[in-house]
Amino acid sequence: MSGFTTRAARPADIPLVIDLQKQTWWVTYEPIIGKDQCDDMFARIYNESALLRQMDEHRFFILEADSTACGFASYAGPDPNGIFKLHKIYVTPATQGTGAGRFLLSAIEDQVKQRKGNEIRLNVNRHNPARTFYEKMGYRILFEEDIPIGDFWMNDYVMGKLLTV
Repeated sequence: MSGFTTRAARPADIPLVIDLQKQTWWVTYEPIIGKDQCDDMFARIYNESALLRQMDEHRFFILEADSTACGFASYAGPDPNGIFKLHKIYVTPATQGTGAGRFLLSAIEDQVKQRKGNEIRLNVNRHNPARTFYEKMGYRILFEEDIPIGDFWMNDYVMGKLLTV
């Protein structure tokens, strides 16, 4: 597959983000955290009002392949220490393995560099195979973090990458 592009997402894209996330969420996380936690977290994070609030705080981007949406990402920053945070990066299962994730992550890193950022961090579940992808992209585990969310916990690695500006 070729012809990847990114574009800034707008509030009008929220239904698209929800649709893309429906394609990726349970396939990605149910084997790791179970259906109950998947359902709970999706309801909290990917409803229209939650995404609208997130769009006020984060920069969202839609990934397209040959003009068809196939993923999205969001990041925020810098924090007081100058660190940017990748909050979300998802590509549809049909697009995984095509270079889509690499293209999208590189586009976000370029955005951070344009904003004079020199470090980006992300959280990944400690059992998520995506950790290997991030390591191939130059990210390293910095520390472990356990985050309560409702009746559940997110058991994550915080990974980081220094960017050359």
